[in-house]
Amino acid sequence: MTGSGVVAFVVKEVKEALPAIVFFATGFAVIELTTQLILDTYEIKTADFTVALLGAVLIGKSVLLANALPFFRRYDNSPLIKPILFKSFNYWVVVGLVRFVEHAIEYALHDGKLSGIPDYVRTNFPWNRFAAIQIWIFVLFLIYTTAAEMIELFGDGEMRHIFFASGSLRGKLVRHPHRM
Repeated sequence: MTGSGVVAFVVKEVKEALPAIVFFATGFAVIELTTQLILDTYEIKTADFTVALLGAVLIGKSVLLANALPFFRRYDNSPLIKPILFKSFNYWVVVGLVRFVEHAIEYALHDGKLSGIPDYVRTNFPWNRFAAIQIWIFVLFLIYTTAAEMIELFGDGEMRHIFFASGSLRGKLVRHPHRM
């Protein structure tokens, strides 16, 4: 690959990953902010927006890679709820496993022994914070996957038109109370 070919490839990859990265960066920033707002009551500082941004970049690229896998397309001809739930759940499980392994590795690097991981998980693992963040992540994946499936179904231009053009869809779908 030539120098210009590499640049073109990188630009293409960034353009494809950018919507997911922006979405998850915003979502993770909200998680960090709400966590910090709650902990400020106890004068505890934990917010790390850099980690949130790096996590968003990782997830954004991971989502694109996962979508390229053939088994992720298994419910493409099913009612929309099936691919949304299937993809959201699979993304969520993978992120949860990665987060868990990340905690375990961090513990092993700081303590210096792999054999202490099971005891750490039983006694000191931050299960409540881990679960709270996983709940947020699942909700974010549901929103992201729903939007991605809708864009794929209607097309990016049509979704932009539905959301931002005046009188786009609302006039066509006016509810008539007497017909309900």
